[in-house]
Amino acid sequence: MLKRLRRLRSTKAIRNLVRETKVQVEDLIYPLFIVDGENIKREISSMEGVYHFSVDKLEDEINELTELGIEHVLLFGVPDDYKKDCCGSEAFNDDGCLQRAVRKIKEINPEMDVICDVCMCEYTSHGHCGILTETGYVDNDKTLEYLAKISLSYAKAGADMVAPSDMMDGRIGAIRNALDENGYENVAIMAYSAKYASSFYGPFREAANSAPAFGDRKTYQMDPANSNEAMIEAELDIQEGADIIMVKPALSYLDVIRRFKDNYNMPIAAYNVSGEYSMLKLAVKQGLLNESAIYEAVMSIKRAGATIIITYFAKDLARMLKNN
Repeated sequence: MLKRLRRLRSTKAIRNLVRETKVQVEDLIYPLFIVDGENIKREISSMEGVYHFSVDKLEDEINELTELGIEHVLLFGVPDDYKKDCCGSEAFNDDGCLQRAVRKIKEINPEMDVICDVCMCEYTSHGHCGILTETGYVDNDKTLEYLAKISLSYAKAGADMVAPSDMMDGRIGAIRNALDENGYENVAIMAYSAKYASSFYGPFREAANSAPAFGDRKTYQMDPANSNEAMIEAELDIQEGADIIMVKPALSYLDVIRRFKDNYNMPIAAYNVSGEYSMLKLAVKQGLLNESAIYEAVMSIKRAGATIIITYFAKDLARMLKNN
């Protein structure tokens, strides 16, 4: 007897019925870039449809996200250059642009899940993700003190979750201890467990004004050739108290996402990064690809094993899902 797999492909309704992998709007986290100033909604030139927002311009954006069913935002603070210094002090200023944005979003929609990226590159004058030694090397243990202060400031502002992206050794434990000791034991940690030193971050560096003033980040972000190392990073983050582990970027690291899924019984996030976004957006704009390629690409991240997807496509996907 011939096994006919095509029977279950014969109509749209049947294909929907037996579909193994489904992207849902509840899976998606939408990044937002918050800047100093007033009356600013400025498109980022390398990321079509993605904007810098001043705090006073957030209301329409949050209302739109809410109407689309998007429940989660990931905030990046982009302070004015004159506020940057060697230790990123604006990152733990309780009246900084990101802290004010958290409070504003909670005022607009108290149910919106607000996640704050914890890193120092947007806030330091040198553009690196930590405190530098005299030789220009990032001092791991000194940096932990500042990451803990930043996380605590975000928690005080009302963040539901913090997401350390710096790749310092021991940062999850340092942040967890600081939060717990100050009464924020319910603030979750989403760890950038496997953050690779990738070429796909280019547009983000314009968005966050965070390119390093010298050198690169290869001494703290992971070598793209390594996946066994990613497993060690994830194990350490879990032991230190991470609630969610993440792989970044997503599309070039689907194998690492699958390894996380196969080995850890916990929520797994993947960051569909700026370069991945801009390439697809440009291909669709040029008519080289149909817009359905966006859904296909993000669905591949889900199929690989991510339960949470951080993506600039969140609004596009929400509209596609609503109209499907």
